[in-house]
Amino acid sequence: MEWFNKAKLGIFMHWGIYAVKGVGESWSFYKGEVPYDEYMDQLNGFTAANYDPEKWAELFKKCGAKYAVLTSKHHDGVALWDTKASHLNVVEKTPAKRDLIAPYCEAMRNAGIKVGLYFSHLDWNHKDYAAIHPHSDEWWATNKYTSPAENEPDDLEKWERFLKFHKEQLTELLTKFGKIDLLWFDGTWERTEEQWKFKEMREYIKKLSPDTIVNERIGSYGDYKCPEQGVPTVAPDGPWELCITLNDSWGYVENDNNYKSLRQIVRIFTECISGGGNMLLDIGPKADGTIDERDEKCLLQLGEWIEPVKEAIYDTKRGLPAGHFLGSSTISEDNKNVYLFYYDLPIDEICVKGIRNDIKKITVLQNNTELEYYKLGGFAEVPGMLWIKLPQQVCNKVCTVIKIELDGELDLYVGEGGGIKA
Repeated sequence: MEWFNKAKLGIFMHWGIYAVKGVGESWSFYKGEVPYDEYMDQLNGFTAANYDPEKWAELFKKCGAKYAVLTSKHHDGVALWDTKASHLNVVEKTPAKRDLIAPYCEAMRNAGIKVGLYFSHLDWNHKDYAAIHPHSDEWWATNKYTSPAENEPDDLEKWERFLKFHKEQLTELLTKFGKIDLLWFDGTWERTEEQWKFKEMREYIKKLSPDTIVNERIGSYGDYKCPEQGVPTVAPDGPWELCITLNDSWGYVENDNNYKSLRQIVRIFTECISGGGNMLLDIGPKADGTIDERDEKCLLQLGEWIEPVKEAIYDTKRGLPAGHFLGSSTISEDNKNVYLFYYDLPIDEICVKGIRNDIKKITVLQNNTELEYYKLGGFAEVPGMLWIKLPQQVCNKVCTVIKIELDGELDLYVGEGGGIKA
């Protein structure tokens, strides 16, 4: 997990046939928003004609990302590689007519970016997979989709066939494309941990690829937690990652213009790393393989903000506990520097509590401006409050990063205070 804990930022890519018409990935036909035949007809428009993973990698590096995760197969069952376990893949069924996973893996590795693959456990297009939450008979008839019978989950013969298919595809992903650093699983909710045989699955992954880490969507056998779309109000214990979209969509949706601002993205990002986590920021490439200009702009802007403050991001750990600073923070790995992320223009001085150390220097990272400071109060073992003078004219318009250099390793008071003891 060492590289993951240091990575801080990853890029998620939901790429599949759903990009052709810009509809919701898999869910749009499952929920009846798009007729099944219409959804699957997108196979005929998925060209990947301008797919250039080297350009993807170049963009991700400029953004500051250390790892990437590509959807190898979503819930619709369409594989982005030449799987031998199914005919439903982009090589056989789309104008792309080529494997898209191998060049992605190679490009990321060449750029020094860790390789991740998303893989859906469930498969709503496989004849042996049965959804536990079937729609009405009328819906299935209209969409000409194989309706799971109510007793389907108990058809052990079909289920075992599906698990065999699942294992075959997983084996391909872990043996055909070199080292896979991360497997990002999804689609667990329609079966129990025992039905999926997650314990055996995790052991098999370790056997095939010992260094591959997996997210928590493999029952209780994952290596890290992965909350989705909402920043946790209480940071999870241990390694974790927030996956979140740039707009409201995971895949490419042309008319989705509800993009998060750079300030919002930076705030989400810094709150994640302040809590010891990563941010996996999602984009949706177009059907031809190009990245939407709006997505590209967002990633480049994020990279421009990160570059001058990267020491406050990558070589750091979980920040000050709640109550010490009203905002996000990180602490350097050697415990000798504290970094504060200040989101707004100050109308007063900034307060930090609990630091017992003497201060060597406090600066704004973006422009190296040295800041005045003083301590106020304090009693016995309880240190005084550190007050930092931050002039508005030296603030960054996105988020100001303040570096507090300590005289040694951080000595932090965490307690209720008190008076003289007899």
